[in-house]
Amino acid sequence: MTRIPDFDDVRAAARRLEGHARRTPLLADTPLDGLTGGRVLLKLETLQHTGSFKFRGAWNRLVQLNETERAAGVVAFSSGNHAQGVAEAARRLGIHATIVMPSDAPRIKLQNTRNMGAAIVEYDRVRESREQIAAKLANERGATLVPSYDDPDIIAGQGTTGLEIAEQAAEHGLTLDDVVVCCSGGGLTAGIAIAIAQLAPQAGVWTAEPAAYDDHRRSLAAGRRQRNEPGAPQSICDALLAPIPGELTFAINQPLLRGGLAVSDDEVRQAIVFAARTLKLVVEPGGAVALAAVLAGKLDVRGRTVAVTLSGGNIEDALLTELLKTS
Repeated sequence: MTRIPDFDDVRAAARRLEGHARRTPLLADTPLDGLTGGRVLLKLETLQHTGSFKFRGAWNRLVQLNETERAAGVVAFSSGNHAQGVAEAARRLGIHATIVMPSDAPRIKLQNTRNMGAAIVEYDRVRESREQIAAKLANERGATLVPSYDDPDIIAGQGTTGLEIAEQAAEHGLTLDDVVVCCSGGGLTAGIAIAIAQLAPQAGVWTAEPAAYDDHRRSLAAGRRQRNEPGAPQSICDALLAPIPGELTFAINQPLLRGGLAVSDDEVRQAIVFAARTLKLVVEPGGAVALAAVLAGKLDVRGRTVAVTLSGGNIEDALLTELLKTS
């Protein structure tokens, strides 16, 4: 296992990101307070560059490459948001990026990645291994492989989200009781957990996942990494389909997290519609699971102050239209 990042790494990442990543709002005083009986704060990473938190980790990783590494390019694998984060960071730094993406990724994520100048290699997520394809490409080209979560610099970059949550809650004069994080491989969760443990140690950090892909919830309960069942039904949450928690991310998350929450696809759909109609926010399925968990009462927030990540807003127009029409 590579080194485990700490709070100093998160602080260093924040310095690298200053002037490049957005300090996204922590939205307070919404109708969620009346609905839940708590004080719910929404971290709007939907407003980050490329529409998700992924730009943070990608920039922190790529900006540290030396001239030789930049000239050789980077390779990443992603269903969409990490792809866009790496593509945009690479574009700004003048680095060639190749992204391995599933052929069934949302069209908006594929097109946005291409528009940022990255080359895309598509694969079949059922029959092929994206890790093997990306590793082969990187090896052939002498390029740097940029993992989506199991990397200390990626985790530290994502941890700046938690740094901002803690600082912004304090600016509101609030003491955090809980933080609920949308989770797949665990990079955002791990980074946030590192920052919250330092700045708001009284707060419990929780993962939120699709019910069929709740590997973090089960892993935390079992005390060891649990794999999702092969052939699990496809979830609407295309961004949260990692097969197992990352080795590095779970090493961080296991001692720092309070537990895990799981939501159904129907609960995610309801959260997307609530965000659009009531909050006037556009949120993609994977970015809505933490909100869905709070709306569905998976965590009792009555009388508590709870921060919730809205981690991405890259939803297909057709899907959002369909949900709004049928709900």
